Amino acid sequence: MYTLEEVKDKINAGETLLLAGDGNLLSQLPNGNWIGGTIPYFMGEDGGIITKDKLLVDTISKDFDTKISVYDNDNIHNVYSDAYDNGYSIIILPASSDVHLKFALKAPSFDNFAMQPLIGWISGVHLDDLATEKARVFDGNSNYENRAVVMHVKLEEHQYAEIEIVNIFSQGDGDTIEFLEDSFSADKALINGIEKDFYEYVKEKNLDMKFPLVADYYGTMVNISFQNVDDDNKKVYFYAPVFKGVPYKQANKVDNYIETFNSKLPVEIKDKIAFSCNCILNFLYSDLEGKKTGNITGAMTFGEIAYQLLNQTMVYLSVDELED
Repeated sequence: MYTLEEVKDKINAGETLLLAGDGNLLSQLPNGNWIGGTIPYFMGEDGGIITKDKLLVDTISKDFDTKISVYDNDNIHNVYSDAYDNGYSIIILPASSDVHLKFALKAPSFDNFAMQPLIGWISGVHLDDLATEKARVFDGNSNYENRAVVMHVKLEEHQYAEIEIVNIFSQGDGDTIEFLEDSFSADKALINGIEKDFYEYVKEKNLDMKFPLVADYYGTMVNISFQNVDDDNKKVYFYAPVFKGVPYKQANKVDNYIETFNSKLPVEIKDKIAFSCNCILNFLYSDLEGKKTGNITGAMTFGEIAYQLLNQTMVYLSVDELED
């Protein structure tokens, strides 16, 4: 975590940076080779912290070529194709923006999906400010409420990048749930093959919102977190989209959230990690303020991206050397 003046010095020295912090601080930074997004929640060196006074900084090595791209709804489908042949890309999208929703729903259908590592996060605001502030992203020159910013990084020939997902949840042994359309909300669903009112199902079962729905995507467990149950409109809202025809189950309950999470963290890999972020829901449900998750630092975000949008996970990208 760095002060505003310290980050200004880094930018003026020509460093290539990935930044996270309060919009007021990001707006005061000089032009340079950096991207950033708004968020006040972090996992710092000393543990979880909520602050609008400091910025989280990840530095890209000067050995790597980089390029910054800005995407809107009309060209976000190019994000995978624009990556370097041997490299990785960091993406930041503003929460609840049109480009966020399109990426979340359509990313797996974009050209060259997952051909190169794409990792990143959804920017947000303090939860107390949801009604008055909007999430933003920055490209080192301008800021946006409805565009995505991406730092494409080119690695050297003898290097490679790899994305890992830390997920403490697995599918429980309860009902199988399938949805009727791709969406961030649902009012109907197939429960064990029978169409039912999903709002009423959630109410009757008294589902614990802390535990997400989990799908098995080709061997990877992917969480869909509950956002809220809308009693007025009789709908259930999620932080990431559910997809039609995919079987979901609610996650097994976790007795000790933070101990389980820490038990799954990588050991002795910190020096190889180029980027990491974690979910705001993990921060809240684990009561992480002042507590550490291993020795990995990063923003606590409104959604994580590891090729596509995820929830209630930690994601990280490591850079390693190819063996001779």
